[in-house]
Amino acid sequence: MMFKLKIFCFLLSSIISYSQIENLQNFDKQTVHFGYYLGSNQYNFKLDYKENPSKRILINQQIGLNVGLIGDLRLKKNLNLRFEPGLYTNKSNIVFYERSKFTQNSDTLRSIKSTYIHLPLLLKYSANRYKNIRPYITGGISTSFNLSSDQNKPEDNSNGFFRTKTNNVYYEMGLGIDIYFQNFKFSPSLRGLFSLKNELVPDEDPNSPWTGNIKKMSTRGVFLNFSFH
Repeated sequence: MMFKLKIFCFLLSSIISYSQIENLQNFDKQTVHFGYYLGSNQYNFKLDYKENPSKRILINQQIGLNVGLIGDLRLKKNLNLRFEPGLYTNKSNIVFYERSKFTQNSDTLRSIKSTYIHLPLLLKYSANRYKNIRPYITGGISTSFNLSSDQNKPEDNSNGFFRTKTNNVYYEMGLGIDIYFQNFKFSPSLRGLFSLKNELVPDEDPNSPWTGNIKKMSTRGVFLNFSFH
């Protein structure tokens, strides 16, 4: 406990000492600058049903990884346009609790493996800088291409996978804070993602136990990114 307290006090004192002198004073005056980010993601799916089921489908969320690049264009003093292409990986397990239509237990579990090329175009609005910190909010639109999608497979979900569409469109909103060090800017951020399209690829059988009662399937996601400029 004392060791953790000492570490916390050390980090706090380091931040305070950094805040006494403004680092990278001309950094935000650049018209264009670049960076990169690393982070994690958690994807979930919102399901709309044709008829209210007696037992709803459960989606087990897992933590995935993000990595990408940042291109930043300064529009005004507090407003920037950002393009953040990245590679996002994730896996979700779908459990079907309504089992009356299934012949074996293994059919009640399906997985969605995702490897996204994610392409967001965002506006970033920053507050005025205070010493070495500057909070901001972001919002915009994005599209993604799932390299692991099973959309074009001729088989239906009875063959052991759950089909979703390859391409999707989203809107995103988030917040973060820029922290200025002597040689670089560090920016942790938290962002929400919301699908604008129906991602479900239904089976040809209208009574399919996997997709027959699903009207719409849309992504909800949370990203935690750590950016370096």
